[in-house]
Amino acid sequence: MSATTPESGATTPVRPGIDPRGPRFSAAITSVLLLAVVVLAVGGLDAAALALLALLAALFAWGAIAGVARHPFGLLFRWLVHPRLASPVELEDPRPPTFAQLVGLIVTGTGVVLGLLGIAAAVPVAAAAAFLAAFLNAAFGYCLGCRIYLLLVRARVIRTA
Repeated sequence: MSATTPESGATTPVRPGIDPRGPRFSAAITSVLLLAVVVLAVGGLDAAALALLALLAALFAWGAIAGVARHPFGLLFRWLVHPRLASPVELEDPRPPTFAQLVGLIVTGTGVVLGLLGIAAAVPVAAAAAFLAAFLNAAFGYCLGCRIYLLLVRARVIRTA
């Protein structure tokens, strides 16, 4: 898809946007599940905590690879919640939230790997770190992974064109 600018007549690619409330909805669900991992781990149910953290890592991988619009929680938002809301004022670029999914995968994946290696404390620590980020997004709309993405773009580590 492309658009022509009236001033120059040049064609520029148009990137589809996402409803900014979708990632916050997903972050709310993720926050609850990550908090459950912490509670299970602290309660001594290490195997259940590790299994749930592994599921969350897989969901982060899904979001990082397929994009937030195709993430199961994103689809749930689009099918069940979005039709009941007014249209957003403006759409959001999906690349920063998709990168945030990669950051979540790295954090939770590290916790899973270390948990499988017998370092049980890694599971609640990784879950707590991911919970903090997800909660900030869900409650306040502040996406740490998105901020990291923007810093990397400004440092020219990530190219946007």
